[in-house]
Amino acid sequence: MDLLSILFIAFGLSMDSLAVCIGKGMCRKQFNPWRASKIALVFGLFQGLMPLAGYLLSIGFSKWIIQFDHWLAFVILVMIGVKMMYESNLPVKEEDCSGCDCRDSDAIDWKSVVSLAFATSIDAAATGLIFASYPGTIRKAVVITGVVTFFLSFYGMLLGVRLGHKFRFNFERVGGVILIAIGLKILFTHLLNGA
Repeated sequence: MDLLSILFIAFGLSMDSLAVCIGKGMCRKQFNPWRASKIALVFGLFQGLMPLAGYLLSIGFSKWIIQFDHWLAFVILVMIGVKMMYESNLPVKEEDCSGCDCRDSDAIDWKSVVSLAFATSIDAAATGLIFASYPGTIRKAVVITGVVTFFLSFYGMLLGVRLGHKFRFNFERVGGVILIAIGLKILFTHLLNGA
């Protein structure tokens, strides 16, 4: 798998984190870079390490997977992409901010941050299965996904604070489209090369 494909997968997977962090930022009056960095680091770690978890679970049957790895990658990425696009169309409840980050305090609700980071990174574990048939790519995938998610999460909180409720853009839908496109690229590359 080439570096560009890994980068696009990382961007696609990190769109959930970006959307959540924009939401967290929208609820605050001022942007605190140190606070945002700590939250973004948690999102980056979860999103980066989940593909590794999926990869480690798949090592035992990688020789079996290699026979149809292109189909597996296609199905997994399309399923995650369709799921993200479906969820992006669900109605969003207007919250009264009783459980979110509306306080002016710089304290972080770590329980909430960790649970959100875990929830947004579950899909990334499934992508770890893809890397079992591409030896030597998992390290790059873990690092690139973690770094991309960190920066997008940080930027998401900044964007949320700066633009507040005036800005509405469906990042989850974009992430879904990216993942489906990568799945199609992997499948067509394999089929066209006759492998």
